[in-house]
Amino acid sequence: MVLKIPLGIKMHKINLLFDSLEGAYAPNTIRSYRSDYMHYSNWCHKYQYDPFNIHEDKFADYILQMGESLTVATIQRRVASLSSIFNLTKSTNPTKEPVVILTIKKLRRKFGKPQKQATPLTYDILTKLKKVCSGDIVGLRNKLLLQLGYETMRRRSEICQFKFEDLQHHGNHKHALLLRHSKTDQYNQGKIIPISNELSKMILSWSLAIDQESGYILRSFKRNLSTNPSLTPASINHILKSLQKKAGLNQIGELSGHSFRVGAAIDLLDKNIPLEKIMLRGGWKSETSAMRYLQSWSDQDWLIVASNHN
Repeated sequence: MVLKIPLGIKMHKINLLFDSLEGAYAPNTIRSYRSDYMHYSNWCHKYQYDPFNIHEDKFADYILQMGESLTVATIQRRVASLSSIFNLTKSTNPTKEPVVILTIKKLRRKFGKPQKQATPLTYDILTKLKKVCSGDIVGLRNKLLLQLGYETMRRRSEICQFKFEDLQHHGNHKHALLLRHSKTDQYNQGKIIPISNELSKMILSWSLAIDQESGYILRSFKRNLSTNPSLTPASINHILKSLQKKAGLNQIGELSGHSFRVGAAIDLLDKNIPLEKIMLRGGWKSETSAMRYLQSWSDQDWLIVASNHN
């Protein structure tokens, strides 16, 4: 007999959990947990299973059904999220059971493939993209986005969270941006990122253009070209795709928000910057993560070294 627990009780339990995570986990992590749980909960509701007391065989079935339409990487992330939720709610955790572990291994062997690396946005590509930016306020924003992403080497969500208040001037033409939070900084200790005089001037010019001295630096536009409070991380991919098409660079592969990190890291590597400094600049905590970005591209013949353009 299938145990049925009223949906309202289950949702109350999970909502209490997510409320308790505020301040202990990054907002993006909490959103991911919530999204992954809702996908799992909807599946359980369809088959009338209790999400917090599911048999490992049934959970393995859930994984197999996800395997019909999702990548192995996505499935592994969802299982990891659910494992954390099970542990935090002191519920039965089927993700550690042999049948579940073996099911994931079988999917990995059947469908697993190396994760596709982002196309590098090197200094040469950066220059070409900036040249095709329009001369209006939208183009001014796009040039700033390109320079900001390349110099800071941050993730999309982190690029979008920079504020005008984060710009710092240290004298002797030295400037920096304060990154208040990152994926690898769960305790909000912050990180000072040195930036060029050029980028500092671009931020100040943008501030004057939109008549704003506070709030998020990068912003989207309304139909009348006035600005919204912020730019969404997803919008970065759309902007890059549009600029790439305009610049006629479709042959290099599709650019994305991660392209900033890959391209800048490769340029630094080609300038003989030690890996440790590249990791510090890009916010990587392990050599494995950093090298995953660099190994696929470091020997490409078409790569243009940034120093050749300075």
